Amino acid sequence: MFLRLVPVTTSINFLSKRKICVAISVVLLALTIVGLFAKGLNYGIDFSGGTLVEIKTEDKPNIADLRTALNDGVAIQEYGAPDEFLIRVPTNKDAKSDDITKNIVSSLSAVTPNLEVRRVEFVGPQVGAELRKTGMLALLFSMIAILAYISMRFEFRYAVGAVAALAHDVFLTVGIFILLQKEVSLPVLAALLTIIGYSLNDTIVVFDRVRETRLKNPKKVMEKILNLSINDMLNRTLMTSLTTIVVLLALFLFGGEVIHDFAFTLIFGVIVGTYSSVYIAAPVVLAMEEYYQKMAKEAEEETIGFRG
Repeated sequence: MFLRLVPVTTSINFLSKRKICVAISVVLLALTIVGLFAKGLNYGIDFSGGTLVEIKTEDKPNIADLRTALNDGVAIQEYGAPDEFLIRVPTNKDAKSDDITKNIVSSLSAVTPNLEVRRVEFVGPQVGAELRKTGMLALLFSMIAILAYISMRFEFRYAVGAVAALAHDVFLTVGIFILLQKEVSLPVLAALLTIIGYSLNDTIVVFDRVRETRLKNPKKVMEKILNLSINDMLNRTLMTSLTTIVVLLALFLFGGEVIHDFAFTLIFGVIVGTYSSVYIAAPVVLAMEEYYQKMAKEAEEETIGFRG
């Protein structure tokens, strides 16, 4: 009893709001697509190629002064502590990473002498493009595999609902990255794949309860079965999501800059994943059920008319 966040008798008509929620999601997805073409993703060194240099200074210089000292196109940001900075240099096929590092140190010496170079990473443009391509393929193939798996375990209508929810979660997460212009890196891609797994788990649990409820109540309409199943699993869904978010918040706040974007992606993904299991996956299943019933009715009417 102490672990319940909602009463056992909870009976919320979730699907009565499905049209509003789906409309909001469609608008957000449309804005994501517009943003993708208008602003695009802010790819990190992993995907765009270039040189990354991490430095530490003895004092705490003004970051605006450091930006002024660097060449145009070179990005710099604080990295954890006020005396630690991350510098990103765009791809230059004619320059070597050692030369780039020396130029950075030379440029910044006038502002902050005695700086320490802690890390230098270089990714060629071809490698970055290849990683970007394989990352997109990983997302696509995972969706196809999930579609096939759920079609075999449940029915095709459930598979379509689950994949629609997963695609919704991934696109909205991409949308928040476009809006905030946060850097898309390999850890972020790993987080997107993790979101797919998390969201799928929650959706399958609901669908499993839908199947059980339907077997027990074969004459009950699909909308009532979906609402009953979501309410039955609501406490589990909320408990799982909240405990996961608590851990991710700890990583986000105290895990440092290296894991910051990974944790941020997962926090956002868990929230939209919980939402999509109820307001995307279930409405899609209901819509397909209504479509199948309509097709069956039309086929029956045609059969009766043919016999007549």
